Amino acid sequence: MQAFQIRYRNTQGTLMRILNAASRRGLDIPSVHAESAEHDHQVTLVLDVNAKQVGQLYREWYAIADVIHVSSAPAHTVTWTSPHPPATVQLEESRAAARA
Repeated sequence: MQAFQIRYRNTQGTLMRILNAASRRGLDIPSVHAESAEHDHQVTLVLDVNAKQVGQLYREWYAIADVIHVSSAPAHTVTWTSPHPPATVQLEESRAAARA
């Protein structure tokens, strides 16, 4: 498992193009975490890939005009900067509010 961190400018469709690069190859995406990062945005994807697929993904992601930087590491070294769901949100309360 590899964790890819992709920094990008949040323009229309950029995140979908990033995700589409993995889904088009039939790769499972067990974890996706997108967040703002200073003036840009960052998405972390955990994928089960081989070395050839890593090279293909890097090439395709860097071909997207709004992608700024791509890096990867073994999946167990990635730590989230915020809890998901946020610790202050109770799921039942938010569902009830959505129905109202």
